[in-house]
Amino acid sequence: MASELDTDEVERRLAAGCTAIVEAKERLTEADRAIGDGDHGVGMARGFGAALEKLDGGSSRTVGEAFRSVGMAVLSTSGGASGAVFGTFFLQAAAPLEATTLDAPRFVAALESGLAAIEKRGGAKAGDKTLIDALVPAIERARRVPAGDVAACLAAAADGAAEGVEATVDMKAATGKARSLGDRSIGHPDPGAISISVFLAAFAGRGG
Repeated sequence: MASELDTDEVERRLAAGCTAIVEAKERLTEADRAIGDGDHGVGMARGFGAALEKLDGGSSRTVGEAFRSVGMAVLSTSGGASGAVFGTFFLQAAAPLEATTLDAPRFVAALESGLAAIEKRGGAKAGDKTLIDALVPAIERARRVPAGDVAACLAAAADGAAEGVEATVDMKAATGKARSLGDRSIGHPDPGAISISVFLAAFAGRGG
């Protein structure tokens, strides 16, 4: 049972998450075509591909610095609203991570910090059919894991996010371009929720 991960291991897991997003490009594109304009996969692949390049070399001094590298790359290269939201999430998730290791409490704090930032930025809330609906259950599940088991905490967050994606299928979009569809947005998962779920699954060492 690992109690913490060092910075090199966190960088490796962040790179795995970025790679998973790039490889999910077509899945994300198809999901966005159902309720959006179809560009989510392209933007996410571009931004997280740039983040992967930033992480290459393993030069981060702290866990927070590694998270900020991802956030800056996504924010500056993804484009569109999703790039701004995901970039903001990673940049603010970095705030509680000014240490050379990642443990379960710091990971939960990072998710909470990122969630608070995107709620403030876009005004969306749980139930609006956004990535928030994957993050909230991810945090809830992660909080219940004993503080000394970081691997179990990452896995729990991934499980919660996956459950959140499924929950968005029955939601009506209340924000973004999908809002104009009204009831027609029901029956489709939210692309942003899928993206964060894919990332967290890979970060936990699983497939997306």
